[in-house]
Amino acid sequence: MPPQTLRIIDANCNRISEGLRFLEDIARFLLDDAILSQQLKATRHSLVRNLSKFGAALLSERNSEGDVGAKIESVSQQQDLPSLITANARRVEEALRVIEELAKLPEISPVLHSKDFEQARFSIYTLERVLLSKVLRQDKIARLTGLYAIIDTQTLGLKDEVDAASKAIHGGAKIIQLRDKHHGKGELLAIAQKVRDLCHKSDTLFIINDHLDIALGADADGLHIGQADLPLMAARKELPVDKIIGCSTATLNQALKAEAEGADYIAVGSIFPSPTKGSTTAIGIEQLCQIRQAISIPIVAIGGINSDNISQVIAAGANSAAVISAILTQQNIEQATRQLVAGIE
Repeated sequence: MPPQTLRIIDANCNRISEGLRFLEDIARFLLDDAILSQQLKATRHSLVRNLSKFGAALLSERNSEGDVGAKIESVSQQQDLPSLITANARRVEEALRVIEELAKLPEISPVLHSKDFEQARFSIYTLERVLLSKVLRQDKIARLTGLYAIIDTQTLGLKDEVDAASKAIHGGAKIIQLRDKHHGKGELLAIAQKVRDLCHKSDTLFIINDHLDIALGADADGLHIGQADLPLMAARKELPVDKIIGCSTATLNQALKAEAEGADYIAVGSIFPSPTKGSTTAIGIEQLCQIRQAISIPIVAIGGINSDNISQVIAAGANSAAVISAILTQQNIEQATRQLVAGIE
């Protein structure tokens, strides 16, 4: 076999192993995902074992010092984690394609089977998508902090939903949830798409309350459901893996159940008596503290929160505080939002 061919196989074997190791470590140490890290590890071991059929012949032809490619400078680009995942996955996929083509040569085909590397390449396409989606979802979960403004169309009355969301964002809200109980689906989707565009331009998380179909149609960042809505596990199955899902809870048992079923965050409340939840019993700060000690996912405190008590819920362990009437019923939504954000800070 020509030494140049062995050098190509050796170089691409290294690219495959190194790229997959990076992806595996992200799944293992960053995401804590046992299944995904095992899939990547098994793929790496299988490919390395397959390519080791050449034994020491690959090492004997390696010439790192004389490789003309080592002297070519790569273009330096600012990198974030998603782009690093994509770059390493592409590195593996391209290396697999090279070996897939080389395996068609008559001197290599008795040792390597082209179809094996084609199948591995398509497998990596899928694993890359899943890994990248989970990292993007984790980024959204990390952004569940600060003021969570619920744009409730019933509370708004004749005020415009998009205008109210814009004022809340300018006031410092980090998350916008659109909650609607009376518009038709077509009208609601159009509103949701406008609010989504506004949120995405301002790097604000956008959540749809209750309506899975609207969350999907509007490409929201996530969905929020209540205890009487679509079951959490069913909703999670339908949502793309990069979308977050939150669940309303009022007791410790509900909070534990939501976490076990895959909620990315829970809303806990009503913390205080609330004008928008008149029939709901307030659970108080003490119950919020108990739930915080029992679960590890982010908590959004909700119910009766205003500028006088918002610092209490943050001090009790809530990652975020959700408000409705504290901003929507005020004459100046942006100023009311700023006051609440100041209370959090």
